[in-house]
Amino acid sequence: MTIRVLLADDQALLRGAFRMLIDAEEDMEVVGEAADGREAVELARATKPDIVLMDIRMPGADGLGATAEICGDAELSGTRVLILTTFEIDEYVAQALRAGAGGFLGKGADPTELLAAVRTVAAGDALLSPAATRAVIDRFLAQPGPAAAEASARLAVLTAREREVMSMAATGLTNEEIAERMFVSPFTVRTHVHRAMAKLDARDRAQLVAIAYQSGLVPPGRPA
Repeated sequence: MTIRVLLADDQALLRGAFRMLIDAEEDMEVVGEAADGREAVELARATKPDIVLMDIRMPGADGLGATAEICGDAELSGTRVLILTTFEIDEYVAQALRAGAGGFLGKGADPTELLAAVRTVAAGDALLSPAATRAVIDRFLAQPGPAAAEASARLAVLTAREREVMSMAATGLTNEEIAERMFVSPFTVRTHVHRAMAKLDARDRAQLVAIAYQSGLVPPGRPA
């Protein structure tokens, strides 16, 4: 299966470098390039990519608005957004997560990390959570907001096991790590995660994590 990638960045040289890297992989191909958020949305609707590699800061329509549009489009339910960020402004990253972004990657990441991130988010199995992103989630998504009570009430549809797995996933643990702690197989963990996603209408694991923090299931600063 080939992972179809759309590049959205206002720097042509950077897009060219990403294209060369991605197209060199047997399981990936670039299906389009966008120089701003509006073009990214239009190309996403035209090409239906698996992944949009999205810069946050772009002239005109930025990556935040584009992420919200793409993630909110029912016809693009199979498309996930991987945000490129320098982690300079935490609030931007938090807004992107709320908008439905499937993961985050620093622009200083090496090629191996970039390719691994694309594959991870395309699989829908994990939120990329380096220390900087974990800090952003703790700082912003864990703050009580108008939707906190509503988000908490939504968890009533989950079984105790599903809540437990969701809680661990929100701290950044992988399926394998959760399986070790629960003495079950990674397949069983994956099943619980997917059932929780279906019950909460979460488009991917990243959104499931966001709900965990917004509902108060995971308290601020909880260690993995």
